Amino acid sequence: MNKLYHHIRLAVAVIAGLLFILAFGGLFYPLPILDIQFAALLQRVLVDVSAAAVILLTLLLLTAFLFGRIYCSTLCPFGLFQEFLMFLFRRKNKPAASKPYKYFLAAIVFGALVGGTACLLRLIAPYTLFGSAAGGAWLGLSAAAVVAVLVWFKGRLFCANICPVGVILGLISRHAVNKICIDEDKCVACGLCASKCPTGSIDFKNRKVDNETCIKCFNCLTVCRKGSLSYDRKKEALPAFSPLRRRLLIGGSVIAVFAVAARAGIKLSREIAAKIKKAILPAGAGTPEDFANRCLNCNLCVQNCPMKILRKADEDYPVVHIDYTESFCDYGCNRCSAVCPSGALKKLSLEEKRRTQIGLASIDETTCIKCGLCVMKCPRAAIQKEDGDYPQIDAENCIGCGACQQACPVKAISITPVAEQKTL
Repeated sequence: MNKLYHHIRLAVAVIAGLLFILAFGGLFYPLPILDIQFAALLQRVLVDVSAAAVILLTLLLLTAFLFGRIYCSTLCPFGLFQEFLMFLFRRKNKPAASKPYKYFLAAIVFGALVGGTACLLRLIAPYTLFGSAAGGAWLGLSAAAVVAVLVWFKGRLFCANICPVGVILGLISRHAVNKICIDEDKCVACGLCASKCPTGSIDFKNRKVDNETCIKCFNCLTVCRKGSLSYDRKKEALPAFSPLRRRLLIGGSVIAVFAVAARAGIKLSREIAAKIKKAILPAGAGTPEDFANRCLNCNLCVQNCPMKILRKADEDYPVVHIDYTESFCDYGCNRCSAVCPSGALKKLSLEEKRRTQIGLASIDETTCIKCGLCVMKCPRAAIQKEDGDYPQIDAENCIGCGACQQACPVKAISITPVAEQKTL
């Protein structure tokens, strides 16, 4: 049975990994697997409190309560990346024990999120880092390089002591129904299980398993020669609560840090929004303030844009934005809003997207040669032209798709962003 657990977990992880590669490669978008990424799902709940998002988040948390941090070893793309590295390196390491600083880090990140901005979450959330790396963004590539070094020396230290998502799931998993347990009567303290644990969750000398950091990879179950490890509903003794212990001090401090971060997040959200007022944003973004503080920069929309007009965050704009330099927004495409898992882009039907104004075209009459190509290329017939006159743009019908700008042979047309996207 122990090996069966491991084989099932490994099979699910391989399938999930392949789906992630296809999704971030822009080849296929498996909606369900990306819609249950914890960071993106939590953001969706905070953004629109939709029934679907609440149900999915509840199921995800319930899974952690029933089975432990199985999410981290099967459905987290950055976790699977680390597992691949461990397989690739094939070296013995000494994982670090659980450290309390991770609670403060999580409090800061999620506090800012509750305060109104995802700017900190997108710097450290595992899903975002994977997407950022897959899209070739410097943040993701740098994070992947750092994590590779950590894996080489300390196994999955990121999962055990850095990841804010892991902190939340770990606190739930600590009281999970099913846990990894050691039968003290059978265990001979050989340490083989601990050598295979990627998160340093096994204290073989005292015959204890830290189910808070355990990611349920089940590697330990397959190597124990005495059958002393099991994954079941045995009750594991937890340290007795005492107000004199440092746990109370840490818990109170974490709550205080969370409150301060939430308040700071309100101010920070306004500062971030000011940086993208001049950017053209994908359909469904709403206002620059909303999008700047909701986008996780996972770059899934960038990778899946067929027209390649979406750009990753850069030094000018801190989030995904549109660049019409080489192409335009296809009138028959709504893929960016369809693939966004965080709620940063409202999921629009094709008809809704076609009526969403993301920008406004304008014509420089000093450059225009009155060729009329813009009139022919406009998918909404928002440009009219009389013989011998300059083309005229109907601001109430133009959605700012950029088709006219691309068609213009003398670059007389430009697209400017709107203060707030609206449905025409």
